[in-house]
Amino acid sequence: MTRILVVDDEPQILRALRINLRARRYDVDVAGTGAAALKAAASHPPDLVVLDLGLPDIDGVEVIRGLRGWTGVPIIVLSGRAGSVDKVAALDAGADDYVTKPFGVEELLARIRAVTRRLGTSSEAVPALRIGQHTVDLADHRVWRDDDTEVKLTPTQWSVLEKLLRHPGKLVSQRQLLHDVWGPEYQNETNYLRQYLAQLRRKLEDDPARPRHLITEPGMGYRYRP
Repeated sequence: MTRILVVDDEPQILRALRINLRARRYDVDVAGTGAAALKAAASHPPDLVVLDLGLPDIDGVEVIRGLRGWTGVPIIVLSGRAGSVDKVAALDAGADDYVTKPFGVEELLARIRAVTRRLGTSSEAVPALRIGQHTVDLADHRVWRDDDTEVKLTPTQWSVLEKLLRHPGKLVSQRQLLHDVWGPEYQNETNYLRQYLAQLRRKLEDDPARPRHLITEPGMGYRYRP
């Protein structure tokens, strides 16, 4: 059973999500503060985290960074902050998706299903691939530098990278990436793609400002150049 940790300082939201998620056969833990969330995640590691940014003790972005220090579990941000700056900060810190309050429970459930589908996607055997000074092993979900330092990627970063690497030299359209990684309900969120490609370039390209392998084709999509 998938374990979900829900973090929010509003008791009515915690109660509503706990009821709705358990009714759909998810195992649910809840926390009302950032400190409680980090403690709960360490004691009972979740498979997915739903996290509010506006917590009373620790900013949600710092909670994301705390989790990313040791785990790659998907994180869906649930927040009343609708500004693009807050979204970018959360995604940069390692969040996988962002839902703005007020929200519909069905929308959140669809986002959760999309993330868990990505986790369940199997990898066909492919040879290890190179990006700059990095080796990428899609089968084992590992990336390491030439000095054997391992590079951590979030589940969504892995999904975006895998879609490109499985089609070397070929253009992968924005629409196809959004559909395959986030789901069919995502058609216009091209800002997600820009954000995640920027993150991948910072982690993998020798010169992120002048990428040689993860290439943007303006207005069309992206391409992995071996």
